[in-house]
Amino acid sequence: MRLATLRRADTTVAAVAADGRWVPLGYRDVGALLADPDGPGRARAVAAPGAVPGGEDLAAVVPHPAKVVCCGHNYAGHIREMGRELPAHPTLFTKFADTLTGPADTVTVPDWAEGLDWEAELAVVVGAPLHRADRDEATAANDLSVRSWQRHTGQWLPGKAFDATTPLGPVLVTPDELDPAAGLSLTCRVGGELVQSGDTADLVFDAPALLAYVSAFTRLSPGDVVLTGTPAGVGAGMSPPRALADGDVVEVELVGVGVLTTPIRIEKTGTEHRECA
Repeated sequence: MRLATLRRADTTVAAVAADGRWVPLGYRDVGALLADPDGPGRARAVAAPGAVPGGEDLAAVVPHPAKVVCCGHNYAGHIREMGRELPAHPTLFTKFADTLTGPADTVTVPDWAEGLDWEAELAVVVGAPLHRADRDEATAANDLSVRSWQRHTGQWLPGKAFDATTPLGPVLVTPDELDPAAGLSLTCRVGGELVQSGDTADLVFDAPALLAYVSAFTRLSPGDVVLTGTPAGVGAGMSPPRALADGDVVEVELVGVGVLTTPIRIEKTGTEHRECA
C-alpha cells in the first residue's frame, strides 16, 4: 500500500494509490490517518496494485509528526568516511516538524547559512503505538544540513533544524510491499552527478533496532518519524569539502519508494547574520 499527503488549495488530504490514481481518504494527512486505529484498514480496502500516479502537488508524507528522531553515523561506510569508530549505541538528535517539506519543494536558505550539504536517508514512519518493528512504514528523506551551524558546538541541532530543509516522501510504503532489512538501494545525485550510493543493508542499527532503542526512553506514536542516517558521499567528507550552490538540484532515490527532487535556492540577503555574544 502506498500513501501520500496531497496539497489541496489551502489544505491537505491523505490519499492512497489505487489503479494509477490517488483516492482521497478523508483525513487531513497521512499522520492523521495513521493516528486513527481504523484508518490503515480503510486505506487498505481501497488500495489496488498499479503505478503511483504523478502530476500531484505532494506535501511531506507526514507534515505534523509529534516527534522527528534522527540517527547520525549509522552507515558503516559513512562512519569510516568521517574517520570514526563504529558506535556501540545510536547517535541520536531531533528535528522540529517545521523542518519537513514536500518531496519536490524548493529548499531555500539564506546566504549566511554556509556549507549546505546533502544526506540521502531511509525514513521510517511509525504506523501504530510501537510494540513491534514490523508495524512501521518506510519513506525517503533528504536531511539537508547547514554544516557551518552544525559545527558551532558539539550539539548538532542548529545545523539540522533550518525551516523547510528536510524533504520527506514522495510516498509512504507499507511493509507488505517493502522490507528495508532486505537491503534497499539508496542514492543521491547533485546536478545529475552520483555522489552517494548506499544500501540499507549497510546500516549499523537497522530500522527495528533504532525503533526499539528510541522507544525504550520515549513513546513513539502513529505518524512519528525516525530518520536512519546517511551513507558515504556527503559533501563534508569530500576533499576539498563541497557545498550545495544556488541552482543545484538534488535527487534522492530509495528503490521501491521513489525520488525526491529538490531544487536549491541560496537567498541573497545583503546582510551578515549576527550570532549571539
